[in-house]
Amino acid sequence: MQSLGRKPDGLRLERIQASPLWDGGAFRNMHPLLPRLLKPGIAAPTVSAFLFEHNRRVPTAPLPSFDPRPAWTRRPGSGLRATWLGHSTVLLEMDGVRVLTDPVWGPRASPSRWAGPKRFQPVPVPIRSLPALDAVVISHDHYDHLDYPSVRALARRDVPIITSLGVGAHLEAWGVPQERIVELDWWESFELPKAELTVTAAPSQHFSGRTLRGRNSTLWSAMVLRSRRHSVFFSGDTGLTTEYEEIRERLGPFDLVMLEVGAFHPAWGHIHLGPENALEAWSMLGKAAFLPVHWGTFSLAMHAWDDPAETLLAQGPRRGVPLVMPRLGEPVEPAHVDRIVPWWRTVDRQKSREIEPEPRDAAAPSPIQWPID
Repeated sequence: MQSLGRKPDGLRLERIQASPLWDGGAFRNMHPLLPRLLKPGIAAPTVSAFLFEHNRRVPTAPLPSFDPRPAWTRRPGSGLRATWLGHSTVLLEMDGVRVLTDPVWGPRASPSRWAGPKRFQPVPVPIRSLPALDAVVISHDHYDHLDYPSVRALARRDVPIITSLGVGAHLEAWGVPQERIVELDWWESFELPKAELTVTAAPSQHFSGRTLRGRNSTLWSAMVLRSRRHSVFFSGDTGLTTEYEEIRERLGPFDLVMLEVGAFHPAWGHIHLGPENALEAWSMLGKAAFLPVHWGTFSLAMHAWDDPAETLLAQGPRRGVPLVMPRLGEPVEPAHVDRIVPWWRTVDRQKSREIEPEPRDAAAPSPIQWPID
């Protein structure tokens, strides 16, 4: 099955084996995760529970969605704008440079068109309607981040794809020319030759693989993007790790952090953040504007589909977190966000209301003052 991808070999494999993160047979995290990536003493969800227990895991109707194309024809006044297109797919506009993160337009987070987690929310725009891109960033090779039909479509565009070590084997197998593939080890950077943008791979705490036999044969990374005046942190998939403090020291400060908040379970705490750990990660990264990603598209865990948003709404303002929670397809400039509208509540017929942020703790200043007028 072509969507499974290809194993790294040749010079690519030699480079993998030279990485300090390679332990002789697979990539490893800096902090060993035992046993088997799961937290000890916490039962993981069973297959039957995942298949048959629903617990509001999908919304009752399509979520509110915007067509961002008219806004994309105008440059953002602040120089930094983000358009969340679902799950971890975000179009970033940074001082005239456009970058797309973890593009997933496919119908399932799966190698099959007929089985596997099916998206409950369509992408606001077709992939062919994207504006000209300067780069695509892919954090790792899991199906909800590295999507075969999306890569095939993007292969027809003259755009570089920047990713983690080894993932280029999949891209090349799917038609992306080798000269347009950039693979990074942690702390390595790539500067786009035609744009003032630097992309740096940074530590995360996760795993990889598109088959059980291919576990951890490619690397997983967070990605930091820095343009002339702005810097954005994109988590990819990760558990909470002390390395976030080093990332802040070496690559910060950030104007925007995009952290995964969905598809979590207590047993997966080493490898996924969830909303509460994401708030801790936000603090460790320097308390920039916070755009939550990795939710609102697929049911990949046992929690209610809107649990991440409700938890952030309940806890974020009390902690002075400058949340950026736009509707799907709604372009937003983090510097101009001054309130949260819980748009997701309209789907389940809950009363929507504007939540005014509480005053920020003066002892914990942020690079972005909130509210901003």
